[in-house]
Amino acid sequence: MDRRIKPLGPADALTFPGSLFSPDGRLVASYDLEAGDDSLEGYRAAAHQPGIFNADIERFRIDYRTASEVHVVNGMGVTLGDSIIGLTAMSAVKHAFPDVKFTLYRPRRAPPFVEELYGLAGPLLSARITLPFPLSEFPDDATVIDIGNHLFWPDFAALPMIDFFLGALGVDASSVPSSQKANRWLAGTSLPALPARWRDAPYVLFCPSASTPVRSIPQHVRADLVDRLVQRYDLPVLGFGPVDHARYVDVQSAAISTAHFLALIRCARCVLTCDTAAVHAAAGFDVPTTAFFTTIEPALRVRDYPACRAVELPLPQLRGIHASNQARDIALIERAYGDLMRDTFPLPDLAG
Repeated sequence: MDRRIKPLGPADALTFPGSLFSPDGRLVASYDLEAGDDSLEGYRAAAHQPGIFNADIERFRIDYRTASEVHVVNGMGVTLGDSIIGLTAMSAVKHAFPDVKFTLYRPRRAPPFVEELYGLAGPLLSARITLPFPLSEFPDDATVIDIGNHLFWPDFAALPMIDFFLGALGVDASSVPSSQKANRWLAGTSLPALPARWRDAPYVLFCPSASTPVRSIPQHVRADLVDRLVQRYDLPVLGFGPVDHARYVDVQSAAISTAHFLALIRCARCVLTCDTAAVHAAAGFDVPTTAFFTTIEPALRVRDYPACRAVELPLPQLRGIHASNQARDIALIERAYGDLMRDTFPLPDLAG
């Protein structure tokens, strides 16, 4: 490691747009530091190490015709939605260059339900290694790409997410057709059967909760939204979490794993959701979807999903916010959804 690179301060170590080197020269994820109780002293930015590519520091292109083994550090985040799309970027590379072998280095403290998705990804990954990892153990000629802490990369909030991840992998996103950007690798995953009650019964699916309140559907409109689904389709509405409606069934207890969650989405006749992992999973299975967006332009998330109808709530005050549970922000969300319920919005035609 180049010892001339000065250590980051504790605050910078948590927000630096890339992975870190520990004082003893191991690659680590700032997420692991934030979630743990280790000292933040002495950490350095891995992206400044010669031979490590980081598109936030300097844009680059990888010639995947010759890069047979690619090591991706801290890809593709610690949320389910980001991970689905990041794996889609890898899938697009593999589609064009089947011989490329990806080794992925994952944060040690990433949520287990997110890690399960990487287990389902199967042939997209040659190996999955848990951080920390010694720099000295990479092959001398290794192609190493750093996508650490991507939430703090400016492009993450400015580009369609799939284009962001393709660029982070050193790929010109415009060279990849839209059909390769819709998460369809999910359709090839091995998923469990549904509970017997729903195995042969049609239903629509309601997924109102995101990883942060500012992107979730407020509680006070959930029953009204379920009622709209019932009035439109005359089918049972399954969902995650309690909703007070006679035709609604809470199947949270059936979603005992990421694979079961994906199976419930795959078999739905349509999905009503918000800016969360469900919209990306539904696209992978070509399930018709309506999705609400409060903090980001829908095209940055669902541009390549032909079966998705996006509804953008007019909340310019919240544009670009990734997460919030602040009372003032939630009040704006609740008011915007209240206004929405006094109007009409598009619901999809049912899948066959």
